[in-house]
Amino acid sequence: MRNEQLTGRHRTSSPAAAGTAAVFPELPDDVAARIGRSMESARSDGTRRAYESAWRRFEHWCTAHSHSSLPAHPVTVAAYLVAAADTLTTTGTRAYAPPTFAKWVAAIADRHRRTGHESPTSHEIVRGTLAGIRRDYAAAGDRPRNPRAPLLTADITTITAAARDSVAGWADEVLERRDSALILIGYTGAFRRSELVELQCGDVKLDRLDGVHVRLRRSKTDQDGTGTVRALPFTTRHEHCPPCAWARWAQVVAAFDTGGRVGVIRILTTSGPFDAHVCRGAIPKTSAQAPLFRSIRKNGNLSDTPLSGAAVHAAIRRRATAAGYDPAVVTQLGGHSLRAGFVTQAFRNGADAHAIMRQTGHTTPAMVEVYARENAPLIGNAVNDLGL
Repeated sequence: MRNEQLTGRHRTSSPAAAGTAAVFPELPDDVAARIGRSMESARSDGTRRAYESAWRRFEHWCTAHSHSSLPAHPVTVAAYLVAAADTLTTTGTRAYAPPTFAKWVAAIADRHRRTGHESPTSHEIVRGTLAGIRRDYAAAGDRPRNPRAPLLTADITTITAAARDSVAGWADEVLERRDSALILIGYTGAFRRSELVELQCGDVKLDRLDGVHVRLRRSKTDQDGTGTVRALPFTTRHEHCPPCAWARWAQVVAAFDTGGRVGVIRILTTSGPFDAHVCRGAIPKTSAQAPLFRSIRKNGNLSDTPLSGAAVHAAIRRRATAAGYDPAVVTQLGGHSLRAGFVTQAFRNGADAHAIMRQTGHTTPAMVEVYARENAPLIGNAVNDLGL
């Protein structure tokens, strides 16, 4: 019995491996399929998509230059990296950053391992080429990164206030309630946009002491799903209270899931004015497995599918534009602006790296310090004490 589900991509069959690997056993089809699915689940969806995209790019380059992509020779990989490093944009700047090359190398190695071939990326030719490219970039002062600009607390309050002021009907209010909850929860929870779109209604619980507890079932740094809880506290002012923003959006979700469009219109037309906290009262029950943040059609109806990461990015830019932000600033914003803003604001307010890591989930202070160096370079800096 040939177990195509497993052997098609994962069987060790290369001559190099044949001498050390045991003979591939015959398995029932359901067992082989289950092993294949488990191996696919070993990486996040985002990582798999990134690897697939990187591998397709490498394949296309190899085809165009008459190289074998599988198995690939180390010199082929080195030539591929050098060609990419020498690629310039229309403005004369380097098109790709060293972290991108590292991702490409990882994808090439992954495809070779999964198809039973020895990876060419561990060869000294590839490692030396990659190290040399990094040194060349550093020597030239090139750093082709485009990090998202942080949104600080003043930005968050300005943008959410503008969103409420722009409401001109019930459909506008549906969108405003979602976007306000998305922005306030994303900011105070220091969430990645991938984490925001994976939240389900059952992941958010009201806590009478803390405010809201958001259970993050898994994340970029928790692929095994150990899980963690991020607390979003009650605030003095209701205008930008994260638990209130969640409660207002939960009302819409519950109304739509039970009464559809008519139910949403009813809840919005009968709700009181926006002049007090709504997070201390009863929160409508929602389906625990339903996505929390969903796309909204032009007629105000909610989709059954979760919001995409690109939609989070677009919502932040749209709201910043509506709040009057300069177009040049808007182009620097995106989904990561909420998380970057949390870290930057926390540093500016005197928090230390470990306190920030409690919320962000970063595993090392060095990762958090990057935000301080780039967005708050004067915080904790001795230059303030020179007495000039």
